[in-house]
Amino acid sequence: MNLKLEGKRAFISGSTQGIGYAIAQQLVAEKAEVIINGRNEEKTKLAVQKLQSEFPDAKISGIKADFGKKEEVTNLLNQLNDIDILINNVGIFDLKNFEDIEEEDWYKIFEINVLSSVRLSKKLLPQMLEKKTGRIIFISSESGVNIPGNMIHYGMTKAAMTAVSNGLSKLTIGTEVTVNTILGGPTYSDGVASTIEQIASMQNIETEQMKNIIMQQTNPHSLLQRFINPNEIASLAVYLSSPLAVATNGSSLRADGGVLKTI
Repeated sequence: MNLKLEGKRAFISGSTQGIGYAIAQQLVAEKAEVIINGRNEEKTKLAVQKLQSEFPDAKISGIKADFGKKEEVTNLLNQLNDIDILINNVGIFDLKNFEDIEEEDWYKIFEINVLSSVRLSKKLLPQMLEKKTGRIIFISSESGVNIPGNMIHYGMTKAAMTAVSNGLSKLTIGTEVTVNTILGGPTYSDGVASTIEQIASMQNIETEQMKNIIMQQTNPHSLLQRFINPNEIASLAVYLSSPLAVATNGSSLRADGGVLKTI
């Protein structure tokens, strides 16, 4: 299928690895121009080089920005113009019992997971509305619907992202700008992979066995019965980025592997 993305310009926050990188990779494959983002200069450059080696004729660049540092965010925003596709992907998470979550933890995770998307959308949505075309996609999580007891602060941010996304979609009336949310399920991203490999090593068992054990412990009712591959989230994001998806707006679409039990 031709997704009609050739020549479109995309910015993906938090895209040096995992879901963000997979989205960048698929957008480039569809001949879109892509801007990679990471909080580490060297890692951002390496991600750009890796993509460029895979797609030598593509237009790929990178901007280093840590969304926990306002001056770096300001510098980033000043460099972003004429963006057709904004993917709000950057995010952090950690496992913590509610009583152990300090007030600064709440502020930090909200700053990065929610306000990053607010600031980017505030800069780029008016430009899209002026052109009457554009795409904004929030990479949220099923954890924003089924809040984990050991990650309440994380679930709160994912619920907030969905709310912001839905609210912004109301501003697109009469245009071909769309704003949507993807509710991802348990995904075998680089961070998750590193953690599971470490646990497997400590317990002296194979990584695949550890993956299955963790999946059965945390999501026994998953219909997929395995971790989701980042590319499987990316495929939905790239479709939503396409002009073909113009009738989908203000939606929360599930790519959760059947973890959520709600209709």
